[in-house]
Amino acid sequence: MQTYHKSILTLLLLFCSVTIFAQNNKANLDTLMVQGTKLHNQGKYAEAIEKYAEVLKADPENGFANYETAFSLYAQKKPQDAIPYLEKVVKTNNENLNVAALCLLASIYDGDHQTQKAVDNYEKGIKINPNYPQIYYNLSLTYLRNNQYDLAEKNIIEALKRNPNHIGNLSVYALSAYRQNKKVNALMAFCSVISLGSTTPTAASAFNNIQNILNGSSINQDGKTTINISPNDAQETSTLNLGLSMVTISAKTKNLQGADLLTDELTTLFKLTGELAEKKTEKTFFDLFFADYYYKLAQTEYMPAFARLMAINTDRDGTAKWGKENMAQLTGMAQWLHNTPRKF
Repeated sequence: MQTYHKSILTLLLLFCSVTIFAQNNKANLDTLMVQGTKLHNQGKYAEAIEKYAEVLKADPENGFANYETAFSLYAQKKPQDAIPYLEKVVKTNNENLNVAALCLLASIYDGDHQTQKAVDNYEKGIKINPNYPQIYYNLSLTYLRNNQYDLAEKNIIEALKRNPNHIGNLSVYALSAYRQNKKVNALMAFCSVISLGSTTPTAASAFNNIQNILNGSSINQDGKTTINISPNDAQETSTLNLGLSMVTISAKTKNLQGADLLTDELTTLFKLTGELAEKKTEKTFFDLFFADYYYKLAQTEYMPAFARLMAINTDRDGTAKWGKENMAQLTGMAQWLHNTPRKF
């Protein structure tokens, strides 16, 4: 009887010691992961990889350690070395980790000009989790670089549905639309880019693109106007591009300059596009997200303020002076932009 009790006690002590060891071991591994992440964030990638290596020595299939190792190798510009670690991650049962690994794998293949492999991995990630952040943005960039502008547009629309206030998403939409000669779509997207960050280099570039789009029709030396229309455009694109050209020609006949000219051009274009979209029975993403939104803005008193916001990088002093004299309109515009939801 005494021997029996001793055996139970021995087993209990052994179980407790194993449990305590496991807990301590997990705590040690967690500490190493935290240390590795901190080192990575400091740009000390080699040291971070050493920490993750200690984790993998004790737990070779650890998904987080494998992913972070790959991420640090990628940051070290050693993408090919990262691939074996990512291939281990995609075999784990953690869906978010799987998708993150597939995205990074796809980025590596894209950087290596293996476009189809990149697309395949992005699509695998979408099947696992269609709402994973960045995946549609990354996929649209792959298509954009491969000159597949329609597919770039299709995927960036999905990105915008999930993150409508992302400047990168809006910029890629603008570029993919512009490369398809969808000038009005691109112009409205560039306007949205500026609205979200008016004093950034991206905004300055966006306004240059807006100016290029508005100046698409040209006046010859003999005074005749040339309107450039591509026979390859879809009917809706041709209609909008023709409308854009007519708007800019009409505005120039009014002898307007600077912000006043831009106000007239944008107001007329927004109203024209909105009216065309309003008549459609089956509305596209562009009709709802851009055309309807800017149609509503064009019917407010805030278009002069909006035009100055668009052109702020060309005349900051002048815009600041105008803003002081028209503070109510400037404030009203800012509130309108912030409070008016977009549809899609």
